[in-house]
Amino acid sequence: MPAHRVLVVDDDLEIRESVMEILEEHGYEPIGAKNGLEALDKLRSSGPLPCLILLDLMMPRMDGKAFRLAQLQHPELAAIPVVVISAFKDVTQTLQEMNVEDLLKKPFKLQELLGLTRRYCPASAEAC
Repeated sequence: MPAHRVLVVDDDLEIRESVMEILEEHGYEPIGAKNGLEALDKLRSSGPLPCLILLDLMMPRMDGKAFRLAQLQHPELAAIPVVVISAFKDVTQTLQEMNVEDLLKKPFKLQELLGLTRRYCPASAEAC
């Protein structure tokens, strides 16, 4: 059974690569993007769409809010659930405006990341 794809959008290379490594170790196929523009390009490229997008808010070129607005304008992409990853203390209003599924607060625990990923990609190739 092929792994489910998860798009990880974060301008911090260390965070992005760490999250991708964890997801890969648990049976997912992570795809990385350093900003919203790159993420949109990857979504439009060939291959299966991800079952989840993990999205940072503050990024150069195109931030998380702008990415989400662009994503919602494409019906084939709008249905992909988005979980925002943020270190900001009060993002409730922003999350409501963005119409996202959930929030993963930085710094997060491994089980928090995996729990949210499993919620939106329950049939992963993970053996556990």
